[in-house]
Amino acid sequence: MPEPPSGRRLSPPRLLANLLTFEAGWLACVLGGSLVGGAVAAALLAAHLRWQARPGEWRWLLGFILLGLAVDGGLTRVGGFDFGDSRLALGLLPAWLWLLWPLFATLLHHSLAWLWSRPRLAVLGGAVGGPLSYYAGAKLAEVSLAPWLLPAQAVIWAGLCLWLCRRLGGHPSPGQ
Repeated sequence: MPEPPSGRRLSPPRLLANLLTFEAGWLACVLGGSLVGGAVAAALLAAHLRWQARPGEWRWLLGFILLGLAVDGGLTRVGGFDFGDSRLALGLLPAWLWLLWPLFATLLHHSLAWLWSRPRLAVLGGAVGGPLSYYAGAKLAEVSLAPWLLPAQAVIWAGLCLWLCRRLGGHPSPGQ
């Protein structure tokens, strides 16, 4: 596992806490909707930044907020998602879906750090895990998905994970 820039390894309990925190946030967003998900995600992101984040990691969270808006917002605009009569943030997607992106970013330098030096595994994980997460979330949140959306998500998440391997794969630097 790549070490943080301070040179200290993250303890297994902290890595597990990072993963479980993400899962709790995912469930709160998907099951609780934008109001509950927003409150829980805000608390979890603040706690992450306060107690676990590396210096400059806030930039990754912000970047993934923008990336989520571009990716899922774009997919919504072309008919990939049907949220029914849900209220959409910026007219593009529900806040609960948007918040999953910075929650995912909390894993990059912690629970998933080991993955970025293994590009084939990361690409496979993205191609399978990304669409499965969307499929499960859509079922739980009663969101309709276009037939082409999950294959598109497989390509998007495989590409994103490959990019993360190139950016984070064993060459950590401050602010990553």
